[in-house]
Parts: sequence; structure tokens; C-alpha cells
Amino acid sequence: MKEPAVSADPTQVLAFETDCHIFDGCGFPSPGLHSFLFEPLWGDHDSNLYFNKPMLLALLGSVVIVGFFWAAFRKPKVVPGKLQMVAEAGYDFIRRGVVYETIGKKEGEKYVPLVVSLFFFVWMMNLWSIIPVAQFPVTSIIAYPAVLAAVVYVTWITLTFKRQGFVGFFKNVTGYDKSLGPVLPLAMLIEFFSNILIRPFTHAVRLFANMFAGHTLLLLFTIASWYLLNGIGIAYAGVSFIMTVVMTAFELFIQALQAYVFVLLTCTYIQGAMAEHH
Repeated sequence: MKEPAVSADPTQVLAFETDCHIFDGCGFPSPGLHSFLFEPLWGDHDSNLYFNKPMLLALLGSVVIVGFFWAAFRKPKVVPGKLQMVAEAGYDFIRRGVVYETIGKKEGEKYVPLVVSLFFFVWMMNLWSIIPVAQFPVTSIIAYPAVLAAVVYVTWITLTFKRQGFVGFFKNVTGYDKSLGPVLPLAMLIEFFSNILIRPFTHAVRLFANMFAGHTLLLLFTIASWYLLNGIGIAYAGVSFIMTVVMTAFELFIQALQAYVFVLLTCTYIQGAMAEHH
């Protein structure tokens, strides 16, 4: 799991980039923030104009998704082939299982392209974590989930204004309910900050934190497997390697789950924008 770490400190270099093993007198090169920093492939950090590995993976991921669906649907058949069948199954799962179930068929149909695109993009960005050579989840860098959450946030704000008007928007984001009586002002203040400030933040951080933590755990067990390959430590290296395999399988589940949760929340926000408040 070789990754170019940006650090002048030799103790912060990943284990696969050294000959460091237990009993060799060197410390365990644990993963940290340096494991999420990359040398520019083009440009430099000082100019703030550069292109690095996560950017490349995001670009390649977009190409993979577009290429997959283009290949699957460029010549659609009544009796689908294997590729078209897989693509239709994925598309239909999000359309019926997420969009229709949350927003409804009539209102939700127009949002299917957005939600399907978000799901497969997020899933692909997550999947890079366990793909050889890439081995890095793009969504473990907060900027990417933040931009995706911002797209959803702008969509929600725009749709709420369009469907509800200014007064309806105010009631929607404040949870206005006159039956609350004396606590209504406090409840409205809490709802306002929750919807306007906290909602986009948690939408982004939920995805980011899970991918960040998952990648750190994978690095930890992978590096430990290499570090323990010396003397009696080989026995422990085997246990660490088994944990690496287990964590990889678990990450496969988490990667798909986080993409699902991201689009499920997206649909919930869109549905809320269209709900009437009295």
C-alpha cells in the first residue's frame, strides 16, 4: 500500500517505503495525517495550482462511471446483455428503492438522474480505497464530500424557494408549528440553525469521517503486517494480515452503505423541500 507521504521526517514514511521491522530498533511507522497528503503530480503546493493523486482518482472515477453506463446503454436491447443487465439493476435499485420510496414516483422521477449520479460517483470514490495501485478513498479528503453536500444543499434551498415561496421557505427551515405554543421561538431557532448550518455540515462529515477512519484502519493493519515480519513477530504478522482481509471485506460493505446513506439523505431533503407547512 505504497503512498507518497509529504513529510521531511523519516519516521513519518509508510512502512512499505522502508526496511523497518520489529526488533530492528526502529519505531512503528503508524499512519496519520501524513498518509492523506500527496506530492503534486503536476504543479506545486506553493502556487496552490497543482494536480495530485486524489484529483487523478476523482477524474478517473468519473471516466469509469460515464464509460460504464455509456457502454451499457449505447445500444440497448429488449433482451439485455450482461453489462446492460448490471447497469439496469443498479439504476433501477436507486430509482425504485431510494427515489420512489422517499419522494414518490410522480415527483421523484425528475430527480432520478441526479441521485443515481451521486450514488455511483460516491461509491466509486470510496471503492478506490481497495483497488490495487490506487488504494485511497477520495472521499477521505473533506473537500470532495463538502462539494457534493453543497450541490445537494443548493438544490434543496432552490427547490424549497421555488415550491414554497419566501414564507413557505421560512416555515420549512424553521419547522414552524404554532401548536408548540410558548416554546415555538426556541424550537424555530434550533430548527433554523439545524437546517441551514448543521445539515450540510453533517451530510459531508458523515461520509468523510467514515472513509477517513476506514482507510486509517486498513493502513494500520497493513503496515503492522509488514512491520511484524521479523523473527517471532511473523506469527503476529499473520494475525494482522487476517485482520487486513477482514477489514477490506468490511470496507466493501461500508463503502456501498455510505453511498446509499448519502443519496437517501439527499432524497429526504428534496422530499422535505416539497412538503407543505401550515
